[in-house]
Amino acid sequence: MAERPGRGESNGAVASGLADDDPRLGLIYQEAVRGLTHQQSVVENMNTRAGSLIFATAFANSLLGGAALSDGLGLWDWIAVALLFGIGGLIVFMLWPYHQYAFRFDPEELLDQYVDGDRPATMSAMRRALALRIKPDMASNWRIIQRLRVALQIALFFLLLDILAWLFAIAAV
Repeated sequence: MAERPGRGESNGAVASGLADDDPRLGLIYQEAVRGLTHQQSVVENMNTRAGSLIFATAFANSLLGGAALSDGLGLWDWIAVALLFGIGGLIVFMLWPYHQYAFRFDPEELLDQYVDGDRPATMSAMRRALALRIKPDMASNWRIIQRLRVALQIALFFLLLDILAWLFAIAAV
């Protein structure tokens, strides 16, 4: 940005400072944003898997449960029903929208901090500060994602046990 004659020296310093753009910081910021985008896709993938788990659970329980319950309730039937409720609880945990993910910044805060202040920040300074802010957000997101992953794994294990319990009930073991 060229400095126009007649401007004050402080405006020239800001104008020349705004031209500062370190491509290395751009790359680092881009990678940090890519990490957040990856996390967001993992969360969406987990939600899709939870939906598939709902379908698989409903299908297996309607198919096997109907056959098993035709001769009354036995121990294996009760175990299968308990596992069904366990799977349902885990699915609710995975899909309930209470998780506090951090995938984006507050635009008003960014404007106040980097643009509208007494001295606007350079692109390099903004990218550096935002890249550093992304790190704790990613760590917080990963803690939530790991809990969801464990819940999904437990629910899948419960589904396997549920199917086995229905099969044992059908076989009258």
